[in-house]
Amino acid sequence: MILFNIDFLEEAKLIRDEIINNRRYFHEYPEVGFEEFNTSKKIVEFLNSLGIENKVVCGTGIVALIKGNGDGPVIALRSDLDALPLEDRKNVEYASKIKGKMHACGHDGHMSILMGAAKILNKHKDEFKGTVKLIFEPAEETVGGAKFMIEEGVLQNPKVDAIVGLHVSELLDSGTIGLKYGVVNAASNPFKIIVKGRGGHGAHPEDCVDPIVAACNMVTSLQTIVSREISPHNPSVITIGQFLGGTAPNIIPEEVVLEGVIRTITKEDRKYAINRLKEICEGIALAMRVKVEIEIVDGYPCLYNNDKMVSFGEEVFKKVLGKDNVIMDICPSMGVESFAYFSEAVPSLFYFLGTRNILKGIVHPAHGSLFDLDEEGLIFGAALQSAIAFNYLNSN
Repeated sequence: MILFNIDFLEEAKLIRDEIINNRRYFHEYPEVGFEEFNTSKKIVEFLNSLGIENKVVCGTGIVALIKGNGDGPVIALRSDLDALPLEDRKNVEYASKIKGKMHACGHDGHMSILMGAAKILNKHKDEFKGTVKLIFEPAEETVGGAKFMIEEGVLQNPKVDAIVGLHVSELLDSGTIGLKYGVVNAASNPFKIIVKGRGGHGAHPEDCVDPIVAACNMVTSLQTIVSREISPHNPSVITIGQFLGGTAPNIIPEEVVLEGVIRTITKEDRKYAINRLKEICEGIALAMRVKVEIEIVDGYPCLYNNDKMVSFGEEVFKKVLGKDNVIMDICPSMGVESFAYFSEAVPSLFYFLGTRNILKGIVHPAHGSLFDLDEEGLIFGAALQSAIAFNYLNSN
């Protein structure tokens, strides 16, 4: 049952300029993972100005508490902080002023949304029971700051009962959101395969053991895991992004290095793909007389939404945006998201916020030098985060 009688969208519109200005500040001064010291300072100053209790964790991360009018559950709202090592090539007044660094994934928008939601919820804290915990996570793009924040106890004292996060999307129009049950983001397993042969003259391959030919067989054979061994109902990807070997066209090298990543959307497929990658590469190595060393990193896990949280969120979001603007059952993203660590620990809801605007030319993909946000979408984000936190606390 939806209980709130506050027009959260109107509340967000009242602080529209502040939300946009905060986003532009972060966009102009991006900082990469675990270097977000100025970013963190800016957020702490904002929270202090509102009298919101906060502390710095994991060096540059922040956790803050908005305590309501009496005891009740605890809901966490999360934003990430870090930018990417990328040159900003947009011709806008708020383009990055830091050479080689850019908010190309929308975390500047996530921060301004959460700051806006904090201001709205703090204004209405006498109207809910329980606590809103604000989590600002560092290093989402690199090592997954969520993991370290959890280790430092960010989900405790007080214990978090549920957590909500979002990600801006250039695939969805501003004013809409994408929401789904089950798996939302893929798991990631980066890997390195070192193929060692015996080098020599390219004119005499019989005197050599060619690691390039063996590595080429590995590249093509690994694709059969996706095309012939994992169900087509479960998206999966095995990408070889680097193939390093050789120094001249007439020399067979001693060694080839392959680097890539496995992306899967179920725990079972993840385990299967890892095992099969090892089996296939070791089998080819045996058949082609090379030696192989395989390193597979246990990267971000799959991000799973909690069914009850999705059902609850759908009802809240439709009330705020209108039912036609809540797009259900979107496809899972093969990108990874460190919010997955939070989703493993507590019931979670993660959704995609539309920030695409064709008329404004805001259509470019994330992680690209021309990426931008329709800033009007951020106003919807602040309203949605406020509404779901407020209603969760008043209905549990």
